[in-house]
Amino acid sequence: MLVHPILDKLQTLRFFGMLTALEEQMKMPDIGNLSFEDRFGLLVDREAADRQNRRFKTRLRKAKLRQNACIEDIDFRHQRGLDKSLIMQLASGQWIKEANNVIIIGPTGVGKTYLACALAHKACQLDYSAIYFRLPRLLQQLDIAKGDGRYAKMLKTVAKTHLLVIDDWGLKKLIKEQSHDLLEIFEDRHRLRSVLITSQLPVDHWHEIIGNPTLADAILDRLVHNAYRINLKGDSMRKKKSKLTKNKNFEKH
Repeated sequence: MLVHPILDKLQTLRFFGMLTALEEQMKMPDIGNLSFEDRFGLLVDREAADRQNRRFKTRLRKAKLRQNACIEDIDFRHQRGLDKSLIMQLASGQWIKEANNVIIIGPTGVGKTYLACALAHKACQLDYSAIYFRLPRLLQQLDIAKGDGRYAKMLKTVAKTHLLVIDDWGLKKLIKEQSHDLLEIFEDRHRLRSVLITSQLPVDHWHEIIGNPTLADAILDRLVHNAYRINLKGDSMRKKKSKLTKNKNFEKH
C-alpha cells in the first residue's frame, strides 16, 4: 500500500497523533533499523499522548478558570501560611478520587483564587472534569436557569462535574432561596464529587451569611467535615507586585 493513502486514512479516522508520528518516521533515515513492533509502538504511544492532551485542553476550556494557574508556578517563598507538603498532596488528586473538599480561607490578595485555579488545572491534567464559578455569578445563573426552564439541567451538569470551584464565598448574606439552591448542589455532590471553596470569611462565620439555621447546618455538614482547610495570611501579594513594578519603572527613568 502506498504511504499517502495511509496518511489519508489516518486523517479520516482522526488518528492525528499517529499521523504526525508516521510523517516524522518517514523523514528519519535510520528508522528502518527498528523492528515493526518498535515502530508501531511509537505510533501508538504518540496517538495515546495526543488524545490525552486533546482531552485535557477540552476539560480546561470547559472549566472556565478565572486564572491561568498551575501548581508548578505557585510561589512558596512568601510567608502566607502555605504548606507546600499539603499542596503537593492535593496535587496528586487523591482528594478528588475520595470525593473530599478543600476550603481556602484568607484576606484579599493572598492568592486564594490562584491556588484554587491551580488545583483545578491539575485536576484537568489528571483526567477529572472541573468548573469554576464566583458565587455571585453562580447564584445569578441559577436564578436565570429557573426562569428559562434550564434549572434541572444546570443542576445535573454541575452534579456530574468531578470538581466544583466556588470563589468569593461569603461576600454578602444569602437569602433563603439562594441557600436552598446551594444545598441542592451540595446534596447532589456529597460523598460523590468534590467542592473547592475560597472565602475571606472564616468558616466559623459561615452560619451568619447563610442565614437560615436549618439550611446552614445542612450546608456546612456537607462541606466542612470532609474538607482540607488552607488558612492563608499576610499582606496582599497584588500590592507587593504593584510596588515592585513601580520601583522597576522608577529605576528605568
